Amino acid sequence: MPQRKRTTAEPKAARPNPYGTHRVIEPPGSLPQAARKLDNRPEPYDNEVLIDVETLNIDAASFTQIEKAGEGDTKKMAKMILDIVADRGKMQNPVTGSGGMLIGTVAKVGVELAGKFAAGTKAPPLKPGDRLATLVSLSLTPLTIDKIKRINKDTDQVDIVGRAILFESGLYAHLPKDLPDRLSLAVLDVAGAPAQTAKLVRPGDTVLVLGAGGKSGLLCLYEAKKRAGVTGRVIGLGHSQASYDRMVESGFVDVPLKGDATKPLEILALVEKTTGGRLADITINCVNIPGTEMSSILATRDNGLVYFFSMATSFTAAALGAEGVGKDVAMIIGNGYTSGHAEIALELMRESPKLRAMFEELFVR
Repeated sequence: MPQRKRTTAEPKAARPNPYGTHRVIEPPGSLPQAARKLDNRPEPYDNEVLIDVETLNIDAASFTQIEKAGEGDTKKMAKMILDIVADRGKMQNPVTGSGGMLIGTVAKVGVELAGKFAAGTKAPPLKPGDRLATLVSLSLTPLTIDKIKRINKDTDQVDIVGRAILFESGLYAHLPKDLPDRLSLAVLDVAGAPAQTAKLVRPGDTVLVLGAGGKSGLLCLYEAKKRAGVTGRVIGLGHSQASYDRMVESGFVDVPLKGDATKPLEILALVEKTTGGRLADITINCVNIPGTEMSSILATRDNGLVYFFSMATSFTAAALGAEGVGKDVAMIIGNGYTSGHAEIALELMRESPKLRAMFEELFVR
């Protein structure tokens, strides 16, 4: 594949921007994630990496919305995904605004990046033939899809034939040889959640995890249990019976609860009863549907902390909702990146045979 060349129809530009703004078509001046449309031509500039894509891991909020809109029909879902990428030049769900991440094989490394380490990480330099997972959202990644081979509704994963561009600033992780690719993809997609949990939870904390039976929820349960220690307490909430059963089976939760996180007064009553009215010190929201902000806020004690990892979170609903009920809680909007997040998340698969077995059953299909 030749290096990306400027055509005679294009104006002469300065060096392509490390954040990828040279790929923005509209609106001008936007960063790629905020842009409505990107130039997704699979012809890399000198400071870009071209990837042959194998699998997309659509983020949970986006996949849930697509599955619902497509009435569970994989052909309809595939058409929706193809239409989004054709229109936007990236896989950014126009309803949720979110994307996901991918795995694939490096096809070409721009000459300016050859031999350079990943921005802000210790990941070894990339070379053609390396297999990697991107650690930046599909909502900012130029992407083309030639064919959708398979949609797995159980894992939120979509096997494709396609190509993607990784910017100079883009984070990545080499796929580990001791873990199955699909397992690594599932874990790395939510790597920020357990890594942030590790930073936030302290010994003796009472931690509430909403959406605790899902992918990010199980990782957070495990990390919270480890960090809170014997003097702490981990409460997990699941909506479906399957989610509740997974929490119990995991053994990482002290108090499993079953309830609907879109009903804040019901969740408040459950947590008040469980904690004797004290409520949670830290609440971690991993729910993949909208409308769960107030359950998180009400279930957290004054001067406690709420970590919204879910991409379905509304900042407006959280900020104005907390104000409306007079709740003094610190709120963190989930950042998919925190230092060392990929290494921390993958290490959990090696550290806990139980967690790995559960993830392999759920996501390696």
